[in-house]
Amino acid sequence: MIDKRIEAYANNHISAEDELLQELYRETHLKTVYPRMLSGPLQGKLLEMISRMIRPERILEIGTFTGYATICLGRGLHDNGLIHTIDIDPQMEDIYTKYFEKAGISKKVQAHIGHAKEVIPKIVETFDLVFIDADKENYPDYYELVMPRLRSGGFILADNVIWSGKVLEPRPDKETSGIIEFNKIVQQDERTENVMLTVRDGLMLIRKK
Repeated sequence: MIDKRIEAYANNHISAEDELLQELYRETHLKTVYPRMLSGPLQGKLLEMISRMIRPERILEIGTFTGYATICLGRGLHDNGLIHTIDIDPQMEDIYTKYFEKAGISKKVQAHIGHAKEVIPKIVETFDLVFIDADKENYPDYYELVMPRLRSGGFILADNVIWSGKVLEPRPDKETSGIIEFNKIVQQDERTENVMLTVRDGLMLIRKK
């Protein structure tokens, strides 16, 4: 894992959150049980930068939570772009709906409530960018579901691929096993090329050939 001093140094050398993201960050910590699920300033800015570089017309996000990453990704959307974001927890809807409106992206976001494995097959789109940040044991299934819907040259980003170092443990739990299997599948997939970034809890960047 990255040295905490280096991590702190890195966090001091990124563009600051704007007031909207700061407000969402605070509300997430006040109103949710697991606020650490939020992407946060470092990863959020990276997601925004990648989205701005790609300028995607269609984004799929698996795991909305309170919408922090959605907003960051949305800032790089093409003028005619659209984000499909999926979350299984309807209790988050009031929070992310409010902040999508404040961010001015509400008309560019199609929010789906339900299990991603059931929702994804119903979305008739070809995606330029996919962000996977949901239940870890299902990462391999999500990967296989989105690959046919990802355009050639499109990208997948998967969060938590280091999983607090648990991927190195000899007896992994179910979630860790899902991450390990996902990382193995990606590494062996001849349809793609990939790089694992040691940012925050690990971020896998995958490009479909």
